[in-house]
Amino acid sequence: MSRRVVRQSKFRHVFGQAAKADQAYEDIRVSKVTWDSAFCAVNPKFLAIIVEAGGGGAFIVLPLAKTGRVDKNYPLVTGHTGPVLDIDWCPHNDNVIASASDDTTVMVWQIPDYTPVRNITEPVITLEGHSKRVGILSWHPTARNVLLSAGGDNVIIIWNVGTGEVLLSLDDIHPDVIHSVCWNSNGSLLATTCKDKTLRIIDPRKSQVVAERFAAHEGMRPMRAVFTRLGHIFTTGFTRMSQRELGLWDPNNFEEPVALQEMDTSNGVLLPFYDPDSSIVYLCGKGDSSIRYFEITDEPPFVHYLNTFSSKEPQRGMGFMPKRGLDVSKCEIARFYKLHERKCEPIIMTVPRKSDLFQDDLYPDTPGPEPALEADEWLSGQDAEPVLISLKEGYVPPKHRELRITKRNILDVRPPAGPRRSQSASEPPLSQQHTLETLLEEIKALRERVQAQEERITALENMLCELVDGTD
Repeated sequence: MSRRVVRQSKFRHVFGQAAKADQAYEDIRVSKVTWDSAFCAVNPKFLAIIVEAGGGGAFIVLPLAKTGRVDKNYPLVTGHTGPVLDIDWCPHNDNVIASASDDTTVMVWQIPDYTPVRNITEPVITLEGHSKRVGILSWHPTARNVLLSAGGDNVIIIWNVGTGEVLLSLDDIHPDVIHSVCWNSNGSLLATTCKDKTLRIIDPRKSQVVAERFAAHEGMRPMRAVFTRLGHIFTTGFTRMSQRELGLWDPNNFEEPVALQEMDTSNGVLLPFYDPDSSIVYLCGKGDSSIRYFEITDEPPFVHYLNTFSSKEPQRGMGFMPKRGLDVSKCEIARFYKLHERKCEPIIMTVPRKSDLFQDDLYPDTPGPEPALEADEWLSGQDAEPVLISLKEGYVPPKHRELRITKRNILDVRPPAGPRRSQSASEPPLSQQHTLETLLEEIKALRERVQAQEERITALENMLCELVDGTD
């Protein structure tokens, strides 16, 4: 008599539960733009949602604690002249968010900790480089102020947000519209999917395709791809018969999939949200009313179905909270923010445990808010794993940190008039010298103006005294 052996896993009993009604965000007019992005971004401080807006694009930013009905006059972030298509919070600064729009621009915004009185209309910086609409944004996981954007012009641009400069432009790799872009854990490689049905692994600093696979999924509808903790690529797509399908691939051997599973027949593109700490991938289809989740391991069949969270209302989009924003005291391993037509509803994924103590096995050290590299270091070829933090004492978001923009002056690169002397190691860079000289000149000019004003005041006082003496 054969006995069925149940696979051992601490995540086998993960269950999802919608938050109570008073924990939802009501009366939000979620955008109706037909675009396959999540429409929602969340971090330990704020919830951002792309909303309907007349005369351009806008999104709303709410403090996480501001649940309940949202006032119809609540200030929005408005600056784009076309619909906003994607938003993404900076992983290294919880007050900085980037937005991409149909108007071909990317804008980076500084969100204050207090509630603004009126709409935020001035971005910290506007990044202009695409010739068609920009639909994909992704911050570098370990380098400070490095942002990737992909547009309808089939170009990927990697920016240094701190200076507003283009670090890299990948414009000869994709012959058609880019559907998704994902960094690996240390930001050395990209996984992209394209309308030409090809899955590519790209080294952005060499502008080279390291590996590629044509027709990872044979259907014509959009594919999605994410890197897993073990370096594999997890994909979602469609079969030739329009059935939804998921796959797991080894970039070192793209000939055969590690795993390939058909799921169901539906039109909605499956958005994968991957948690590297637990190696669970959550699949949320636009228009679906469920979230399926799978555990990825190194044992056959490699992608193990865990469970499905189902609800009545279809989802318009989905936000995924970073691990440092979860409530570890309740064994919460994931939290989603599900967009309905007029509201946003938190959905909490929990591992049932009897003990109230901190569960070390559920919460390994996770990426924190500190970057491991500067933008120039990454561009020069350095790689570094994320700086990890422990969640044992709970995570407290750092105080407001301002994003400083240092625009390079084109005059700094003029050829010198005379013979150029070598710059010693102790001297600051030319751009910094220029800034210091400018500041010193401005201070000097202000002092001269103050001195002139003081002399004028002294002269007027003397005239006043003479007039007073004359009247006496």
